Amino acid sequence: MKKKIVVGYDGSSASGNALDFAVNLAKASQSGLVVAHILEWSPYTFLTPTELEERHARRTEELERAKSAVLDPVMQKLSDSGIEAASELRYGHIAETLIKVAEADDVEQLVIGRTGHSQLSSRIFGSVAGSLAQASPVPVTIVP
Repeated sequence: MKKKIVVGYDGSSASGNALDFAVNLAKASQSGLVVAHILEWSPYTFLTPTELEERHARRTEELERAKSAVLDPVMQKLSDSGIEAASELRYGHIAETLIKVAEADDVEQLVIGRTGHSQLSSRIFGSVAGSLAQASPVPVTIVP
């Protein structure tokens, strides 16, 4: 079975750099590529049933918008690259959800772009890169 590389992609220039790196890596290693876009989401347990229903409708709209605005254009571009590529669109904590994607069979590496958050922000809120480096079941490459 073909090995896979997972790349976190959100449409930013940093994630574009990560995608370019991952495409070159996939070509060199004859691996497949999984482009993962994660929409940050945290569950609220104190919402009423009506509020939960409205939130679900908004999430569905957000997923459709992310697919058409972020994933579809990049997947179209990748269709001409000659590599086997798939996409994953999920809700959740970014690092935790990327780890779940990377836990799929035959994933050999996870690639993300580095964002320009300050050290203070990273200390207070944590960083996706730091969380992935500590918890990922596969090697993580952070692309500047």
